[in-house]
Amino acid sequence: MKKLFDSPFAYTALLWLLLPYVFFHLLWRGRKQPEYLKHIPERFGFFSISADKPVIWLHTVSVGETRAAASLIQHLIRQFPNHQLLLTHTTPTGREASEQLYGDNVLRVYLPYDYPFAVRRFLHHFQPRIGILLETEIWFNLIHSCHSIHTPLLLLNARLSEKSSARYALFPKLARQGLSELHSTAAQTESDAKRLLSLGAENITLMGNLKFDIEPPPAMTDLGKRLRISFGASRNIFLAASTREGEEELILAALKNIQIPDLLTILVPRHPQRFDDVATLIECEGFKFQRRSSNEIIRAETQIVLGDSMGEMFAYYAACDVAFIGGSLLPFGGQNLIEACAVGKPVLIGPHTYNFEQASLLAIECGAALRIADGAEITSALQSLFSNPGKILTMGNAGLGFVRVNQGATEKALSLVSAAIK
Repeated sequence: MKKLFDSPFAYTALLWLLLPYVFFHLLWRGRKQPEYLKHIPERFGFFSISADKPVIWLHTVSVGETRAAASLIQHLIRQFPNHQLLLTHTTPTGREASEQLYGDNVLRVYLPYDYPFAVRRFLHHFQPRIGILLETEIWFNLIHSCHSIHTPLLLLNARLSEKSSARYALFPKLARQGLSELHSTAAQTESDAKRLLSLGAENITLMGNLKFDIEPPPAMTDLGKRLRISFGASRNIFLAASTREGEEELILAALKNIQIPDLLTILVPRHPQRFDDVATLIECEGFKFQRRSSNEIIRAETQIVLGDSMGEMFAYYAACDVAFIGGSLLPFGGQNLIEACAVGKPVLIGPHTYNFEQASLLAIECGAALRIADGAEITSALQSLFSNPGKILTMGNAGLGFVRVNQGATEKALSLVSAAIK
């Protein structure tokens, strides 16, 4: 049965069968995020904007990828002034982050769904000189279409977890054809490179992780200082960043057992459509809270600030004393811990960090992060850290060093782009 579906034809046929679901998905997501109902024609290859210069195209799926690529994007703009940088996204939040970070310096549209007619229209309309995919964005019809018209398509900052590798291995012919048609692949780690090679990727190099090259935006650093004053300069501040569904309950339960004077928790759900649900949960659990979106001075009796704003995560990191990185307490694979380290903040991570496997292990090894097994250990970890300010400072400094020694991926990426664009 698996062999039956292990072909480009079967893959495309399955996409056509899923077409009704595509529209249902957009309508369903649009209930809580109306932005999903905007620019729908772009998702099928119809665009109202065009470029008047040769295009360098970079796909950054959502917020994390859009922020992580900041150093590469800024260098591409400077190094190729006679080209137009085009960013494609999959989520409205990624598109919004692009607007906030890069403004009119780039064009931005949604990447079409992986239907042959849609990707062909996209490539014909923008005619990119080169395409860049990041991390695990492997779209077989897109890759094949670029290969067919001799548009070099690079997979940079590539990562592939054991779980994802096992899924692709179920369809070896499809995976091998897609990966082998990439112009080149640059993996984050040796483990990623080995998994990609085993699936059929060619021309693989190591480049490290672009996320280490992130530079905290000065505007966000300044906002973080203002938030710190608003939150209470003398208060102990704990940030629970990018939390996923089910984690907020565990964190709130941990907070009820904590005996830390003047503790203020900033709780920032990963997905904006969950802001209202998390607000209801906080209220039901009996905590006194305020929303960041109210833009009010935080009252002394407030226990939790709900971070229901977009594009301010660096400011939250700058304002806190200790940060927990969400998506790791339950099996979601974890979120980016590097941003917290980049502003010198101690990091707590849960047991599930396969999305940032090597970075997590290195951060723990150098003393920048602590791994906690469950919600109960949040309580003990915070009690220990807030009773020892010297430990907080030591871990923060270790984080700064951890980021610094792992930088350099942007330079390697630029070298690959320059070689391919000639």
